[in-house]
Amino acid sequence: MKKFLALLSMFGLIFVSCSDDDTVADTTPTPPTPITFTSGSADFSNYVSLGNSLTAGFSDAALFQSGQTASFPNMLASNFELAGGGSFNIPFMADDLGGLTLGGTPISGNRLILSFASGSPAPVPVSGQGSTEVSNVLSGPFNNMGVPGAKSYHLLAPGYGNVAGVGSTANPYFVRFASSPNTTILADAAAQNASFFSLWIGNNDVLGYATSGGAGVDQTGNLDPSTYGGSDVSDPNVVAGSINAILQAMTANNAKGVIANIPDVTTIPFLTTVPHNPVPLDAATADLLNGAYAAYNQALLAFSTNQNPLGAPQITPEEAAKRTISFQAGQGNAVVILDEDLTDLSVFSSALINMRQATADDLLVLTSSTFIGSLANPADPTSINGVAVPLADNWVLTPEEQQIANAAVTAYNQVIAGLATQYDLALVDANSLLVELGANGFTQADGSVVTANFGTGGGFSLDGVHPSPRGYAILANAFVEAINTKYGSNLPGVNPLDFTGLYIK
Repeated sequence: MKKFLALLSMFGLIFVSCSDDDTVADTTPTPPTPITFTSGSADFSNYVSLGNSLTAGFSDAALFQSGQTASFPNMLASNFELAGGGSFNIPFMADDLGGLTLGGTPISGNRLILSFASGSPAPVPVSGQGSTEVSNVLSGPFNNMGVPGAKSYHLLAPGYGNVAGVGSTANPYFVRFASSPNTTILADAAAQNASFFSLWIGNNDVLGYATSGGAGVDQTGNLDPSTYGGSDVSDPNVVAGSINAILQAMTANNAKGVIANIPDVTTIPFLTTVPHNPVPLDAATADLLNGAYAAYNQALLAFSTNQNPLGAPQITPEEAAKRTISFQAGQGNAVVILDEDLTDLSVFSSALINMRQATADDLLVLTSSTFIGSLANPADPTSINGVAVPLADNWVLTPEEQQIANAAVTAYNQVIAGLATQYDLALVDANSLLVELGANGFTQADGSVVTANFGTGGGFSLDGVHPSPRGYAILANAFVEAINTKYGSNLPGVNPLDFTGLYIK
């Protein structure tokens, strides 16, 4: 009996010991403390955005529903909802194609997609006919007041939404949602009595000049924008007056806001993709071309010395060397271009036109990629554009034209920075952001890098001018950072990986 009791005691010890060893710790994760998002000193309850195509969500050469949903203001609005923000109404296009019609007649093309039909990837319009009819006016008001094509002074222009003026004084995108034919973009925006607003305007005041290869006119000194052409550079005082009027109206009821400066328009893929020397030649063709340009080269040499009919040099030896045209067999021949900044020798001979070969300092527009190598005259197989026939001014932004564009951007950004301070607004340095995107790219959470490389970088869409949805997300985060810093809010931003870098269909 004693042995039995002893065994029981031993089993009891073993049981207690095993029970202690088998004690399992509670590993249930503690739920993270919920983050309470606040607006700081801002009020996001009624947000209105003003601007141009960059505000509207324009992408791949068109405005379409998916792009509008992926606009940076819509991304901001989703953040604002976390801190008291209200609804954000968008004047949606009728479909995802993007084409516009007026009275049933197409007036703009569909969005671009990357096609492999030719054997190599190339941007082509998506098939079908866009169903967005301009004259079908939507009922507002709309929080996204971004209007593709708008310049700074267009936001103040009565009749910019009048369908009768489409093609001249009116904008078809604004016609679709203007409250009346003679209203202004600013009037419709200000009437909403926003508690918070964003403004990104001024890009188009210089962008058209750059993308047209400098074919427009620098209107600095001309304070009458009614005389400007579509590709002209706006006078900085006109831009300053327009932005000041916009800010004055939007802050009249003490609304807070954020404003962005203008990116360097010479660094976009539209101007950095096509190389200056894309022409391959065999030896026979190179010899033929050199023979054809021999007389031109000899005349340049003569006019740079006293061995010409005038007896005195008309150009420097440096300019003569710059204008001398020479081809070699193989890859990498530079295209021949017209350059109005060269000395005009055509008064002495019609054959001495202002032409030279491009250098790495010249920027060829994206659309020149399909023009170079085509025939100027289908009946003449030697009339090759960019080789035997010089490229016209609209295909190339020369260094002198780049200086004009950069001077305008610098002047506009000084204005914007000053007005941001005057009206006590958050300021987004979009210029530095896009320079960084082009130079180094942005590394994402998964290790991938978004760059400005055309078609593959993920930062820009297929038009080479406007960001992709992922590019817009990077911009949205820059806006969020500026807003948080200025107003003490703690908005989380967006994850660029949630947005595509390239629409695949």
